[in-house]
Amino acid sequence: MELLQTFFNWSVFVDALPLMLRGLGVTVMLGVVSIILGLVGGLLLAMLRLYAYVPIRIAARIYIDVMRSIPLLVLLVLIYYALPFVGIRLSSFAAATAALSLVSCAYSAEIFRSGIEAIPRGQFEAAASQGMSFFNTMRDIILPQAMRIVMPPMTSNCINVMKDTALASVVAMPDLLKQATQAQALSANPTPLVGAAIMYLLLLLPLVQLVSWNERRSGAGRKSA
Repeated sequence: MELLQTFFNWSVFVDALPLMLRGLGVTVMLGVVSIILGLVGGLLLAMLRLYAYVPIRIAARIYIDVMRSIPLLVLLVLIYYALPFVGIRLSSFAAATAALSLVSCAYSAEIFRSGIEAIPRGQFEAAASQGMSFFNTMRDIILPQAMRIVMPPMTSNCINVMKDTALASVVAMPDLLKQATQAQALSANPTPLVGAAIMYLLLLLPLVQLVSWNERRSGAGRKSA
């Protein structure tokens, strides 16, 4: 009974719910914006990594390696606290979005690159023999096939981005975790943190199931082929 009153106190949860719902909205918005920017930037970066001039390809590869190596928390702190010293001041939402997008872009680029490179080279040659331009070849032939290949790992990457939004609380952004922490401090009870964990679970579990479904579907497609 004491366990329930400590970690699952209904009255504390009800009092904290409006605060946490506002935080959930901020978390979802941050995650969605970061995912979209990461996908668009990742596709562009993958194309540069594969087909641009050599100096640009080297720069793209360095960016990908650096962003995949630096901890997201360190990058977030640098963007929010260090950039003001050089005259660039971002809001907590903008700083969190920038950090998440920069890292997501690097991971997305590698996923897109692996998908594009999985397409047989003969398809490029066949398109060229038909007089198709590079742009039309990528748009009509290569990318539609690559998207099917990268869907499972890309969905997993999107889930990781959504989970990493919890780190935004270190720059005082009123996301779900920050609001739950404040509610916990006000009530002197950890129930809001348990409620936040349940909200994260309800938010991310459908995406996890989507990954599993995609993987099963991809596996069935390869077997039938």
